Amino acid sequence: MEGLWTSVLVIVPSALLGVLIGLTAGVLRVYGPKPVRKLTEAYVSLFRGTPLVVQVFFWYFALPYIKIGGWSLVLDPIEASILAFGMCSGAYQSEYIRGGLNSIKRGQIRAALALGMTTRQAVLNIVLPQAFRRALPGCGNEIIYLIKYSSLASIITVNELTGTATTIAKNTWRNIEVFCTLGVYYLVLVTLAGWLLHLLEDAMSVPGFERPRT
Repeated sequence: MEGLWTSVLVIVPSALLGVLIGLTAGVLRVYGPKPVRKLTEAYVSLFRGTPLVVQVFFWYFALPYIKIGGWSLVLDPIEASILAFGMCSGAYQSEYIRGGLNSIKRGQIRAALALGMTTRQAVLNIVLPQAFRRALPGCGNEIIYLIKYSSLASIITVNELTGTATTIAKNTWRNIEVFCTLGVYYLVLVTLAGWLLHLLEDAMSVPGFERPRT
């Protein structure tokens, strides 16, 4: 249970950071000026193209060696984990947001401009809410993945679920019981997150355009 609490302390801030970065990067990739679009594309390519475990190692082990004016940034294991997971998740979520934005017809922006809105107002108040509803299943799926790959925090000494379970298994040699229990914990977390995401989808649905039922 101590490991579960630590996992929650890692997962929740990472998910919020990922959504924030994904929204920002997704909007900038579609509507930002060309230099900004290039910069965000480079960010997405970097974090989607390198293994997450390498990113975790970089933020925890390599970042302190980067000195600017004699100053360096040292993160504790939980901070490094949150930053690594949030940055990586944001790169993937920006793809879902970008796809959602591109699926909205440009005529809606022209209509908003004709009504006296600025481009920024049209994007934030008309296009982005629709795009986010369309991107929500993909973004939610990325949060599900985040719950599972939060186990990588254990490699930099974070005693979350996997780290705690590994310690118990080493001390007791009851590997079957420990790791089966660990799997149940993750299954419960993923099931709970999926249920909450479905509630959010229902809350954001528009009459006549609801999520199809199976």
